[in-house]
Amino acid sequence: MTSIDKIISLCKRRGFIFPSSDIYGGLANSWDFGPMGVELKNNIKSEWWKIFVHSRNDMVGLDSAIIMNPKVWESSGHTKGFSDPLVECKKCHRRFRVDHIVGDDVWNKVKDFFEEASNEDKEKKIKEMIPECPECKEKESIMAPRNFNLMLKTFLGVVEDKTSITYLRPETAQGMFVNFKNILDSSRKQVPFGMAQIGKAFRNEITPGNYIFRTREFEQMEIEYFIPVPKDDKEWQDHFEHWRKQMAQWITHLGIDYSHIHELDVPKEDLAHYSKKTIDFEYEFPFGLSELYGLAYRTDFDLKNHENGSGENMKFRDPESGEEYWPHVIEPTFGIERTLLAVLVEAFNEEEVSSDDTRIVMKFPGWIAPVKVAVLPLVKNKEEIVSKATKIFNRLQQNFVCQYDASASIGKRYRRQDEIGTPFCVTIDFESLENNEVTVRDRDTMNQVRVNIDELENYLKENLNKK
Repeated sequence: MTSIDKIISLCKRRGFIFPSSDIYGGLANSWDFGPMGVELKNNIKSEWWKIFVHSRNDMVGLDSAIIMNPKVWESSGHTKGFSDPLVECKKCHRRFRVDHIVGDDVWNKVKDFFEEASNEDKEKKIKEMIPECPECKEKESIMAPRNFNLMLKTFLGVVEDKTSITYLRPETAQGMFVNFKNILDSSRKQVPFGMAQIGKAFRNEITPGNYIFRTREFEQMEIEYFIPVPKDDKEWQDHFEHWRKQMAQWITHLGIDYSHIHELDVPKEDLAHYSKKTIDFEYEFPFGLSELYGLAYRTDFDLKNHENGSGENMKFRDPESGEEYWPHVIEPTFGIERTLLAVLVEAFNEEEVSSDDTRIVMKFPGWIAPVKVAVLPLVKNKEEIVSKATKIFNRLQQNFVCQYDASASIGKRYRRQDEIGTPFCVTIDFESLENNEVTVRDRDTMNQVRVNIDELENYLKENLNKK
């Protein structure tokens, strides 16, 4: 398994991901996506949208606001229930997630005790469970756990008081639920149908980390799929299974070996407050098995609660029977940063080219690769070669994301393109001036073939689809 340090080094060196605010010392677990990273993200998002929205007749899209009326989060249960157990060291004042230190199994057995016990008993119990600070190693310094709300608070207006408190959304889902009636009225969709959204979400994570795996600012690709009230378990389970298969196919489409995926049926005691069933798609990251995606059956929790909170009728009226009901919801959730990290890990390869030469190559599927074709003039001081290479580059740019690279030796340029995952390099040499042919080098095999310039575009299109 590739080490995370090698991934981080490559990403900074080749312009995939940079530490945010780097010139000021950075900001913990904040990241900026460079030229290669933003192309990678955009390719993933546009392909996801094509597959899950444009290729289906039962889906519509939405882009809802990041800052919403705070009553949204009261009705959804986030204001009270969206919290993690937090402990603090008396000496170094570092804060930690209790469940991350002792493990989910242990915490689930004792969390009811901490909700009901006295402060004195809580302090005694936590010192037994965590005898020393994980950071400074001070003995018996951990204080009793407190619930820590994960929503990032902000203020709207000129006065910062209780009346102006609002939140940056911790998930994209609620924007879809509160727009349910608007979508019905404007799109004429009938249940079952779904809404899809790609957008930013924010969580005040206590222990962010593992590179871009857990951050306070992140993007989600999310679907809320509305189904009729199930007459029995089989009805909602059939919809659930359909989306499980769709998510598995998407993971394979990303170029991820499915043997690296573990489907975890989340135990009942670990389910979110809105969920009747959840599957976590866990991936074997370099730092361990961790959640990549989630699939949840939310029942009618959300629409029912937003009707209670707003006073607006959030039911669907069946046009044939006239029956009104709150649709139930199947929710597939895809984190973009986690997708990108898994794709980077899966694509990373170190190959021994010879006894004294090792290359790093990112073997992305062709559709994901941030650059599809590199155009390389063999020499940069021969006007005829440069002119021909420039013409080829300008023509290919109309249909492919291309790079033109004329600096350093041809071998070094090949290595640079290998490290950003460019599927094909097109080299213009002295023979090209005579026979109108170029050399096309394949990223994965390093094999080279001569292709006539008039046939070059079709050759690249055909072979990119095979990657």
